[in-house]
Amino acid sequence: MNLILTVLEIVAPVFILAAIGFAWVKLGFDYRIEFVTRLAMTLSVPCLIFSALMRTEIAPDALTKVSLAAVTAYAIVTAGCFLLVKLGRMDVRTYLAPLIFGNTGNLGLPLALFAFGDEGLGYAVVIFAIMAIYSFTFGVWLVSGGGSVSKVIKEPLVGATLLGALFLVMDWETPRFLTNSIDLIGQMAIPMMLITLGVAVARLKPQGVGKAIVASLLKACICIAAALAAGLWFGLSQIPLAVLILQVSTPVAVTSYLLSVKYEADSDAVAGLVVVSTLLSVAYIPLTLTFLV
Repeated sequence: MNLILTVLEIVAPVFILAAIGFAWVKLGFDYRIEFVTRLAMTLSVPCLIFSALMRTEIAPDALTKVSLAAVTAYAIVTAGCFLLVKLGRMDVRTYLAPLIFGNTGNLGLPLALFAFGDEGLGYAVVIFAIMAIYSFTFGVWLVSGGGSVSKVIKEPLVGATLLGALFLVMDWETPRFLTNSIDLIGQMAIPMMLITLGVAVARLKPQGVGKAIVASLLKACICIAAALAAGLWFGLSQIPLAVLILQVSTPVAVTSYLLSVKYEADSDAVAGLVVVSTLLSVAYIPLTLTFLV
């Protein structure tokens, strides 16, 4: 019973905030998702990443091991999902990127924070940054055939990650007034991303639900197995291993839908993946956490 209550305490705030966004749209209220997403990705999330890395007590060598494990895990996930797409005779341009890249920002960061505190958040932001870089290069190339290295360099969250890592390694810290300001801006990120997730799901028009259910379940299995294998291979301890599994196994990201619209892939099919995998995560994320907490 105590374990169940602990898991509910972790996942309830996440899904309650997403439900608020969902209800907000269904009640007919306006929500400018493009503005909020841009605000989050260019300001609040970079501040959250920088602050979390600068103030973390995690040893640099531990973060290096997590980074290597994350790269390895995503390599395994890519191979597994490619095999899944080919065996399922699905369109690679439409399905592969959404199956690889999970919602490590909207869901992964808050879950890691609620489940494992500031230490968990420190590991989570590193994995999130690795996924984002991979998504902006290989992910965009998959959907459009034209990933851009310059675009990655210009992303604020990439700069925030590199700067935060520098402050971590050098044991530097910004002046107190600036640290407080960065913290305050970063605190906007998690509730804003969760509410936006609910808004986005409410506005999607999914198709191919049957195929999406099968693909989403297999994606979760592939991701959990890949993260577990990579984490054990690099000898991660309990918390970084748990965060890695949690981050890599998050459901299909809403950004996958936005990319499919922008580059004219089958956006309705991707919408089905987003909605179905997010709904399934209500069941499998708490189940996964019972083994990780």
